[in-house]
Amino acid sequence: MRLPETMWLNRFMERRSRAFVVTASLLLVSLLGVLDHLNGPDVSLLIFYVVPVFVAAWYAGRGAGLAVCAASGVAWFAVAHASAAHFSSPLIAYWNAAVRLGFVVILAHLVASFRRSLAQERELARTDYLTGAFNGRSFAEAAEAEINRARRHGHTFSVAFLDVDDFKLVNDRLGHSAGDRLLMLVSDTLRANVRAVDSVARLGGDEFAVLLPETDERSSEVMLRRVRRELLEAARRKGWPVTFSAGIITWVEPPAGVDEMLRAADELMYAAKRHGKNAVRHAVSPRPAHAA
Repeated sequence: MRLPETMWLNRFMERRSRAFVVTASLLLVSLLGVLDHLNGPDVSLLIFYVVPVFVAAWYAGRGAGLAVCAASGVAWFAVAHASAAHFSSPLIAYWNAAVRLGFVVILAHLVASFRRSLAQERELARTDYLTGAFNGRSFAEAAEAEINRARRHGHTFSVAFLDVDDFKLVNDRLGHSAGDRLLMLVSDTLRANVRAVDSVARLGGDEFAVLLPETDERSSEVMLRRVRRELLEAARRKGWPVTFSAGIITWVEPPAGVDEMLRAADELMYAAKRHGKNAVRHAVSPRPAHAA
């Protein structure tokens, strides 16, 4: 099978529901059971049973894989019961069925464990190790997709940058563990105040970014001011000597690329820091004609 065809099949299976995968796997096991019974004990069809077990464990999880193993075991023991007289001892037929069952159970466990480990590795590659927010690479991918979507559909979106003012003081006075707790608080507060379609990322150090699809100037500013209020209150309670500066840019027309988008939001955030910190700067691009 050529690679593109393999990738198409994988995408097809990824989109199917768990019920579909389990049902299809059980139907295939049933068909194999009928063929096994008609074939008799002389030729083993074990290799073909591997397919539904693998598919169920990979696309539907360990439990589904074990359910297909159980169905395969039923088929094998039924064949063993029908063909016991073929062997010098009836126990041989049942032993063979038990060995097959043990093999596919181990296979299901290995496949499901490998799939789970692969998913965890992919998630780690996309997220910041400390805060659990997206990392810079994942944020750039989401931003590029949103820029392309905005070009196709002509909708507005916003991007916010938030920075912890005087973050170094927390590390110097209270230790790096306190600094880590502060960064996790920022990430948790941002993610608790955005929608499921929004993307929160830590871009490095104490700098965070938020991508807000289909969000206008007013809505994005309301969200960020609410986040800042919560963060300032939390910092006051914990005795952290910090404030928070932010910049938001709303794109009525999409930027040329991710670099331009990030640069514009970053400049607004640093403008807030240069003018006394603990503030929010907002801009719209392109600026409305009456504001020129």
